[in-house]
Amino acid sequence: MRRSLTDSLREAVRGGRLAPGTRLPSSRSLAVDLGVARNTVAEAYADLVAEGWLVARQGSGTRVAERAAPAPAPRPVAAVRGNPLRRPVTPVHDLLSGRPDVSAFPRRAWLASTRRALASAPAAAFGLGDALGRPELRGALAGYLARARGVRAAPEQVVVCAGFGEVMDLLGRLLAGSGTLAVEGYGLWLHRDALGAAGCDVRPLTVDGGGACVEELGGREDVGAVLLTPAHQYPLGVALRADRRAAVLDWARTTGGLVLEDDYDGEFRYDRQRVGSLQGLDPDRVVYLGTASKSLAPGLRLAWMVVPERLVGLVRDLRVTSRSSTLDQLVLADFLDTGGYDRHVRAMRLRYRRRRDRLTSMLAEHAPHLEVRGINAGLHAVLALPDGTERSVVRAAARGGLALEGLERFRHPGHPAGVGGVPADAVVVGYAAPPDHGYAAALAALLDALPGVPEGRK
Repeated sequence: MRRSLTDSLREAVRGGRLAPGTRLPSSRSLAVDLGVARNTVAEAYADLVAEGWLVARQGSGTRVAERAAPAPAPRPVAAVRGNPLRRPVTPVHDLLSGRPDVSAFPRRAWLASTRRALASAPAAAFGLGDALGRPELRGALAGYLARARGVRAAPEQVVVCAGFGEVMDLLGRLLAGSGTLAVEGYGLWLHRDALGAAGCDVRPLTVDGGGACVEELGGREDVGAVLLTPAHQYPLGVALRADRRAAVLDWARTTGGLVLEDDYDGEFRYDRQRVGSLQGLDPDRVVYLGTASKSLAPGLRLAWMVVPERLVGLVRDLRVTSRSSTLDQLVLADFLDTGGYDRHVRAMRLRYRRRRDRLTSMLAEHAPHLEVRGINAGLHAVLALPDGTERSVVRAAARGGLALEGLERFRHPGHPAGVGGVPADAVVVGYAAPPDHGYAAALAALLDALPGVPEGRK
């Protein structure tokens, strides 16, 4: 680990990613981010100081040594200006939405759960097993979701999937041929594309400050199902209004349609008690969808569905075997049963709340003319911009090495821009992904890209 860290830092300096004079995070801070011992980082720093790559001075921390800059390598043909194969600049800062702070992954607790899961797992657990997932995890999820999100389900109704992509694939195949699928007019294009590729006719519902306008379903007899993010609409960041929650369930009961509840950011509400799931109000008409991607890490590739009892057999027929790692399922089951998951979510809720508060206070001080939209929840906020400035802000961010998305990217082609109080131009600011030591620099890069911010405030 020490050698790997030393080599990585050396290459970062040699390649120019760490410029001369750059101050490195303290050994304690970097050790926490990487999940290694502090001595490992301190020794790597000491090696590079001895080699002349870094300098360490009392009171000023460890910095990249001032040295002659290497001659720039010749640019490949693809990087020539105007060439269609031109390579994009690699972002230095990441404020993309939907990305958690993976540096905070609970390594020690996960390792302890791994040891317990391996020690107690029967040999049969490592066979093909149930196509719907390991019974240990399905039981643990049923208990946790009932307690934390008000979901009503037996373990037999829980389906474990290999990430949210497989959830969309399964739903697409389940619903193909059952009529039009209504989705929110703003949402993740990957989900729309996956459902469309499976044969679903995907049509948008208008979205405003109260969430999806589900009253539009009343005149649509062709609609067989609707996909919603009621707890925290993605990406607009609003909650589905109470009357609309009741209305969409009435629609499902009357027409026999299905409500697909993507419980996006349902665990991360900061200003009040979290609103329970729609599924708890009508388990026979709602398919509940969840994932560990935001609460733990997307690399685990673990997600789940809670389906009405009458659909369990149909879902089983669509799967030959579970695609998720048996070991990861057993570990997550232990992590849930022993309270590790609850403790981690509580810690991350506090961490992300502080991140959001820091973002909003910075904008209030330096860009008070720009409005932050959305409820106090989740891993992102929507920043409304003056009309006609969204694309220029996204381009300015890219030039400054900041990964940032405009609201237009999330809009369904059939949904008009700027209706129902939704800003015509905005950026979606994900504040969760940067590690603690890089968050201030990411916010500074955001300020540099925003319109109308005086130079003295940037």
